[in-house]
This record gives sequence, C-alpha cells and structure tokens, in this order.
Amino acid sequence: MIMKKRYENLNGVKNEHGFRDMLKWMKERREKSKDLSENIPKAVTRDVRDVAVNRTETAITWIGHSSFLIQIQGLNIMTDPVWARRMGFQKRLTEPGYELSELPDIDAVLISHGHYDHLDFPSIKKLRGNPDFYVPAGLKKLFNKKGRKKVHEMNWWDRFEMRGVNISFVPAQHWTRRTLWDTDTSHWGGWVIESENGESIYFAGDTGYFEGFKEIGERFRIKAALMPIGAYEPEWFMQVSHINPEDAVKAFLELKADSFIPMHYGAFRLADDTGPEALSRLHGEWDRLALPPENLKALALGETFWL
Repeated sequence: MIMKKRYENLNGVKNEHGFRDMLKWMKERREKSKDLSENIPKAVTRDVRDVAVNRTETAITWIGHSSFLIQIQGLNIMTDPVWARRMGFQKRLTEPGYELSELPDIDAVLISHGHYDHLDFPSIKKLRGNPDFYVPAGLKKLFNKKGRKKVHEMNWWDRFEMRGVNISFVPAQHWTRRTLWDTDTSHWGGWVIESENGESIYFAGDTGYFEGFKEIGERFRIKAALMPIGAYEPEWFMQVSHINPEDAVKAFLELKADSFIPMHYGAFRLADDTGPEALSRLHGEWDRLALPPENLKALALGETFWL
C-alpha cells in the first residue's frame, strides 16, 4: 500500500483533539446560550455596476466568510468561493453579499485549503468565465475528478505570474480533511497578490497565530491584509487552527500591512463565538492599542474597498 503524504505546519504543531475533546466541547456548548439572531451588517449600497466593469482600479469586495472578489491590474480573482446555504447540519447565518450572477467573469480562483467552508464545488461550478484554479499541493486530483482541468498545484512560497501580477502561496497554520481518510493529505496556506508596483494584497486563508506572519511581512509590502477573526471559541480547542481577534491584530502588526480587512466570521456557526462578538473584540483590541481607525476596514457584506 502506498502511503499518502501528510502535510505539516511550520513548527510541527498539530490539531490533535480527539473524540473525548469533542464531547467536552459539545457539553460546554450546551451550557452556553448564544444569540444567533444578531447578524453582521450587509452593505446599504453596493457598487455592483462599477465592480462589473472594473478593469483598471484595485478593489476588494467582500462576499462573505472567506470569499472575496479581488480586482487588480485588470484581473478578477476569487478567493475561496462559497455560496453554500448550509454547512453540514448548520444553516448559513447570513446571505452572501453578491449573487453569483452579479459577478464579472473570473480569471483566477485561489483556494486556501480543502475544508468545506472554503472549497465548495457547487459554487465553483456556477462561477462566470473560464478561470484558472490555483490550489494547495494535494488538491489537483480532486479538482480533476470534478471536471476542472486548468488546475495548478502550489507549495509554500511557490509563485506564478498572470498578466503582470505575481501571486504567491504562503504558509498558514491549519489542517484539512474532506473525508475520514484524507486528513492532511493536501496542504493549506494563504495567498499574496502582488501588483507591478510592488504593493500586495494578503489573503490569510484559515489559520491560527504562528511565527510565519513576520516572514510574510518581510517578503512583501502589504497594502491590505485579509485576516480571519472568527471560529476561535473555545480557545482551548480552536487556537491551533483559528486565530482570535486579538492575535489577528498582533499578526497584522507583524505583517506591517496598511489596512486590516476582517473575514471568516458571521456566515456559519463553526465554533461557539458569534460574528458580532468577533467584530466587537476586534474593535476593542484596535482601540486598546490606539491604532489608526481609518486602517481598520470592517466591510459590510457586499461592500467594496477601493484602494
């Protein structure tokens, strides 16, 4: 029998919680009472028409969760496109900020890892255009099985060029699994999209806090950092894989980025924290450190940040 390669984090840390830990978490969850009726805001007005025709300006539109439309140097790039209405037994808490039909043709899709809340093939099937797919090592075979042929596998620090834009796959601290038998048989990571003038957009993917943020900040001049802030509670269970809002700010400072755009909160109940809680903690830490308020870009669903 050929053993499949198992991928690891930079420092070897693993998600090693077993069945007993899961039972402990479920017991804790039953003892908590969380109000899931309060949702994160949707954009009052959206730049749908401007976004649809934009091929000159740099823009970041938050669809929801970890799904963004990033427009840079004429390219339309999607990250982790997920329009699924359910995640397992959990109903989606907020509608995506854009309908799939409102998107322009997509040139490239960047996938952070194989978890279902980041890789949803029904959503991918409905994307407009004929995009190339850039995926972590170990995922190409699955994409090919799903009928996708323009698939490029990447290892950490690999880089490709598309119409003058450099896109690099960078480390993250996480894990992945889609079945009971494929744990960590594909990799995970973030993406850095670098324009010809050297300014970059960093999409962190799904990650816990780890030492690699400093190196990413040293290698790239990051204009905007798209940082996860949700699915961190209980922290004794989640901290290896999911960064909390305070550590996300710490990572942002190590990245030396200009703007912080939060993501990975408010769409699905992946843990015990809620979207409004995550956003409140983020604002609290930002204020505690007296960081410039204009550098925190907490986008509403469907809102566009024009750089």
